[in-house]
Amino acid sequence: VQVVESGGGLVQPGGSLRLSCAASGFTFNSVCMGWVRQAPGKEREAVARIYTGGSSAEYADSVKGRFTIFIDHVMGTLDLQMNSLEPEDTGTYYCAASERSGICALAEWAFTYWGQGTQVTVS
Repeated sequence: VQVVESGGGLVQPGGSLRLSCAASGFTFNSVCMGWVRQAPGKEREAVARIYTGGSSAEYADSVKGRFTIFIDHVMGTLDLQMNSLEPEDTGTYYCAASERSGICALAEWAFTYWGQGTQVTVS
């Protein structure tokens, strides 16, 4: 299983970024996937998750209304559109996935496969 993120960078407050996650080694259309971030000096925080087989997404309160998680069926990626970025959004963003049946939670423990992370800096 391989999970690879891309799309991080430096952006000014109020700006936007789009992260992408390419995953392979499992059935992409029936897996729980999400984005987990870690700010400097803080614990990891799951910010969004979705079941690729078809269900509504779930977001952390800290990003609700600003971030959107979705599947790009053309590119075959899991994306995170981040708008109205704030300095508090700075951190390393990890794409994560899990094939565990019946479990798709907005929590770090719910995921078993992880990417290396991509840095997002809002300043």
